[in-house]
Amino acid sequence: MGKHHPASRKGVLVVFNPKDAYGLGRAAQAGVPTLYFPLRPYRERGLDRTDYDRDLAERIAPYRPDLIVLAGWMHILSPAFLDRFPGRVINLHPALPGMFPGRDAIRRAFEAYRRGEIAYSGCMVHEVTPEVDAGPVLAQTVVPIFPDDTLERFEARMHEAEHRILLEGIQRALERIRSRGF
Repeated sequence: MGKHHPASRKGVLVVFNPKDAYGLGRAAQAGVPTLYFPLRPYRERGLDRTDYDRDLAERIAPYRPDLIVLAGWMHILSPAFLDRFPGRVINLHPALPGMFPGRDAIRRAFEAYRRGEIAYSGCMVHEVTPEVDAGPVLAQTVVPIFPDDTLERFEARMHEAEHRILLEGIQRALERIRSRGF
């Protein structure tokens, strides 16, 4: 969110699972505590995702987050995590509701456009549920695909749109949380 939004000054923890994530350095520069929490050691010890998610929730819980924002988090969170923070986890996804859930959504949308299957794509911020990219939508926007587009140009417009709607989605999520009395 950077310096452009008041909510960004309240960030208490940024969690990463790839050690070389771009935002890790940005968070550290901004003085926001970071937590590197990889899945690989769990897999190497024969533990499953539920163990990882439960431990991740344990590490985050002391920060008492009002909201958990998944932006670039590429793991599906299980009920072991989601039940710990009910209604307080949102995700940024580069596709419209019901279209291209999961990984590589931008590339898949671009390829579908090239095959004549879609005329546009978009992105959304949604509440996270155990079903991938299917929770209640908080914000969304359409992103056009132009006939002369390259994947790179389309991807750049998608990322610009994501940055715009992320703040809107966060604001709506916080309003929803307040109205529910969390």
